[in-house]
Amino acid sequence: MRISVRQLQIFINQYEEIPYEAVTYLTGECNYGGRVTDDKDRRLLMALVNIFYSKDIVEKSQHKLCPSGLFHIPADGDYEHYLEYIRTIPEQVPEIFGMHENVNITKELQETKMVFDSILLTTGAAAGGAGGGGSDEALSDIVNDILGKLPADFDLDASMKRYPVVYNESMNTVLVQEMERFNNLLRTIRISLINMKKAIAGFIVMNAELENIARALLIGKVPDAWMKRSYPSLKPLAGYITDFLARLNFFQEWYENGKPTVFWLSGFYFTQAFLTGARQNFARRYTIPIDAVEFDFEVLTKDTADLPGDDGVYCAGVYLEGARWDRERGSLVESHHKVLFEQMPIIWFKPMKKVDISMEGCYECPTYKTSERKGTLSTTGHSTNFVLMLKLKSDFPQAHWVKRGVCALCSLDD
Repeated sequence: MRISVRQLQIFINQYEEIPYEAVTYLTGECNYGGRVTDDKDRRLLMALVNIFYSKDIVEKSQHKLCPSGLFHIPADGDYEHYLEYIRTIPEQVPEIFGMHENVNITKELQETKMVFDSILLTTGAAAGGAGGGGSDEALSDIVNDILGKLPADFDLDASMKRYPVVYNESMNTVLVQEMERFNNLLRTIRISLINMKKAIAGFIVMNAELENIARALLIGKVPDAWMKRSYPSLKPLAGYITDFLARLNFFQEWYENGKPTVFWLSGFYFTQAFLTGARQNFARRYTIPIDAVEFDFEVLTKDTADLPGDDGVYCAGVYLEGARWDRERGSLVESHHKVLFEQMPIIWFKPMKKVDISMEGCYECPTYKTSERKGTLSTTGHSTNFVLMLKLKSDFPQAHWVKRGVCALCSLDD
């Protein structure tokens, strides 16, 4: 902050015309941006800096910093005048940052969730320590209920025979690899539940790992032992099992009925492998280096499709947070009041040469697997949460949606 102020003072005192681009770059990209490693965070930082490093602030009287004019640059005056203006500024108004009013609801929901999570953890610890018969009976019911819903493992040998490695169809490899990943998770869940039944019956010792699983099951949370082998998810136990079974069913139907017309993007364990497979099919079909191929995106007006597109893939199961999609206008528009998420219609992922893709009139929308919007760099070189940037048509400048915090999600928290 001190360095940025000194630089701004130098530019104001030594230049007849303030070089706004230079000042913005030094403050946003160098002084602050140098400490920000994520490119999406730097994009937001620059959008916020541009609110205040503007020619209009200097040239216009009482320049508005937000559409309502609630925040504005005060008129010239003495020290007390400025203090009086500061006292009139309301607290916790997201508009100054360019956010939608729905962000207040999101904040309150997160705070409520934190409180209840803390209560559940305390209750679960007490229940686990008590070891009463009632908790054993409830735990046994949960274990039997989940075990009864789990299907058999995928037959990988039969899958590889039915969907062999073919040069022109990378989706065969994607299917088999996804089945293998889900088999590993399925076995982890099944074995832990079988051992839990034995421990409740007294046939084996209830070790620390089983105690942690029991505590999580009793308070309706997904055990850490499962999450170590799982895809990212913020759902509670009931929602997680329902979602897990839906994913298994998606791949079982793919195996039985052939490649689907519309892919459930949220259903993949390793989404990046599926997207790479779609690009690879296009690159091999037209003999183009895969490094020169990227996706263009077309949002359709329907939720179902009978025939696939000529190239690329149809994908569904994507939600928008911070904005909504207007099907009639075919562009991003403001969210409805008190509506936090909007499901997108089918999106056509169209592979194209990078040089042929235009970004004019579009918003680059980051897509995440969960609403946590953060992840770690895995051994594959991909983020564990970030998927890709969706290109969505918009009548607003990109900075508007950046400040709104608009993103696409593959999975909700419920």
